[in-house]
Amino acid sequence: MLISSADNALVKRIRLLLRDGAAYRKTGQIWVEGDHLCRAAHAKGWQAQTVVWSQTGHERAAKALAEADWHDLLALAGNAVQTVVLTDKLMRELSGMESPAPVAALFALPEVATATLDQGDHAPVAPNVPTVVLDRVQDPGNMGAIIRTAAALGFKQVLTVKGSVAAWSPKVVRAGMGAHFGLLIREGLDYPALGALAVPILVTSSHQGDWCHEATLPWPCAWVFGHEGQGVGADLQAMAAQHVRIIQPGGEESFNVAAAAAICLHASAAREASKKA
Repeated sequence: MLISSADNALVKRIRLLLRDGAAYRKTGQIWVEGDHLCRAAHAKGWQAQTVVWSQTGHERAAKALAEADWHDLLALAGNAVQTVVLTDKLMRELSGMESPAPVAALFALPEVATATLDQGDHAPVAPNVPTVVLDRVQDPGNMGAIIRTAAALGFKQVLTVKGSVAAWSPKVVRAGMGAHFGLLIREGLDYPALGALAVPILVTSSHQGDWCHEATLPWPCAWVFGHEGQGVGADLQAMAAQHVRIIQPGGEESFNVAAAAAICLHASAAREASKKA
């Protein structure tokens, strides 16, 4: 089915998801753009509700049945509830990327994310697993980068506190580079919900605590990273089993939150790996 009209109902829904980063909470669908992200979702067993090809992308796919690079995308499309083709012009208009991708997809918002929203203190939290907590992180690029780092370094769960940027917005998903699809992600939590983690909470600070490169870091644990300007809130500070800071011999005021997360999460993962070696 070839779609060329900007007034098509599906096109309007996609445009809403792109315009309003939190719209997935109302529609129950997330927009995943690009062959890399679609492959990542397929590799983790996600089934698309709708696969959206550009006209050029669909033509390429039809000619590439024997090419291994296209097998997973074709399998994703084959298992989708619906497959549509947009004109190249319409795909460009909808794209959030500099170079429009040949394929994108709509997936159902994971049940665990749906169950978490609006439950506050009663939100489901997986205990006893390596966790990252994001306290009012505002920038989509920062959140996506932290999610990607968490997945790479063996953390299984990412929790966001109310006031954080929408974790499944198209910009955050793109910045996560596929890491979303292999993690437990729960958003919009109140602070008391974190009491169910049952692991030590480590809070980053620019001015107090143990030096990260010298600290004895527990595993599993929950690392907390805060608002880009205000840092971690007082309520979460009070829940900390340990405060950790990063050495800054260059004298800058602070690290970017995504950079700080990469340093701290790597320190945890490296210490755990050295124990097993």
